[in-house]
Amino acid sequence: QVQLVESGGGLVQAGGSLRLSCAASGRTFSSYAMGWFRQAPGKEREFVASISWSGGNTRYADSVKGRFTISRDNAKSTVYLQMNSLKPEDTSVYYCSAARLSETVVAGHATYWGQGTQVTVSS
Repeated sequence: QVQLVESGGGLVQAGGSLRLSCAASGRTFSSYAMGWFRQAPGKEREFVASISWSGGNTRYADSVKGRFTISRDNAKSTVYLQMNSLKPEDTSVYYCSAARLSETVVAGHATYWGQGTQVTVSS
């Protein structure tokens, strides 16, 4: 079992920034690809970003490319999502996920998921 706990969500004005964190425990964190998804009320879960176990490869949804940055610190067993230039349409619950393969994370079939953290962007 791998436990994932997100934090850092909150209320921010459009154009502002937030930094989300996802702390992992229970298994060897460095061996997992990690990712962030989001889900707004009435909508399907949407891929946001992913990072390989080595940190050498990252992927982003077109809607956040250039504004969001995913990173990881294996020594701290933590993955981050730096969100800049936030827009009201970014409002959602953000979920952290983990799987052995990056492709599995991107496809939305990650083995492990966190409980989510709310991000609200006001206009």
